[in-house]
Amino acid sequence: MNFNLQQYLKQNRKLANQYLKLILKQFSPEQELTAAMSHSLMASGKRLRPILSIAAAQTCKKDFLYALPACCAIEMIHTYSLIHDDLPAMDDDDLRRGVPSCHKKFSEATAILAGDALLTHAFNIISNPEPVFKIYPDSHTRLLLISKISRAAGSHGMVEGQMMDMKSFQNRQKKDLAHLEKIHSLKTGEMITLSVEAGAISVGADPEIIRQLVIYADKIGLAFQIADDILNIEGDPEKMGKAAGSDILNDKMTFPAIMGLDKSKKYAKKLVAEAIEAIAGFDESARPLRSIASYIINRDH
Repeated sequence: MNFNLQQYLKQNRKLANQYLKLILKQFSPEQELTAAMSHSLMASGKRLRPILSIAAAQTCKKDFLYALPACCAIEMIHTYSLIHDDLPAMDDDDLRRGVPSCHKKFSEATAILAGDALLTHAFNIISNPEPVFKIYPDSHTRLLLISKISRAAGSHGMVEGQMMDMKSFQNRQKKDLAHLEKIHSLKTGEMITLSVEAGAISVGADPEIIRQLVIYADKIGLAFQIADDILNIEGDPEKMGKAAGSDILNDKMTFPAIMGLDKSKKYAKKLVAEAIEAIAGFDESARPLRSIASYIINRDH
């Protein structure tokens, strides 16, 4: 049976957007803070993280609608991280997802507060899902999700990875592969792994199934970052929705800078093969996850 990945991505992107819009309707639309949150959250993103959550839940052969609160919370946290990443004190980027960065459209102060608002409200979505979602995990599962997500997003995960990445500019001598992998296992990988894990947790998956899914997710998380580094060199800015070539201009520590472009591409392919092998024991229900793994290193944005 043929599987249409593009149709799958489009369908679930639309579903995620539908619920993200419902969440934004809880705020006063005339307020600048709401406008800034909406500007960044509803820009044309891939929605890879919520789609991974949905795919993981489907792999467990359960009703994936239970995963939607976690899907939306994770996408809100991801968007907050992008808003803050783009600030002048961080990466100083003018474009994000094909539109002006939040601080360019509004102001630095508004962008900071919009990111803060998305981050904090993400946890309200999981702890109090009733106003938006018809079905959702039980309270024990939601508490576990809050614990997992807060750890992955915070100083043990994404934020620590961002800090290490920022410090790498100051410590240019430490340009080894192991250090770079550590940075991105935290900065990018933690939230991608969490997306897959949260989808499985939301539907009450067996711990052994979750363990195998986490191995898969760890591999694709690193492959995703390598692909991003490659796109920064070879990508089309119009398709990516942001400038290309900035990593080289800023002498940023990237996989191509350390390994070279060809070796980086081979390494990404190796990681994807290992990811697919990790879920080899799953049946056709895991086909979306297998297809997404290959998509991650073959995408153009």
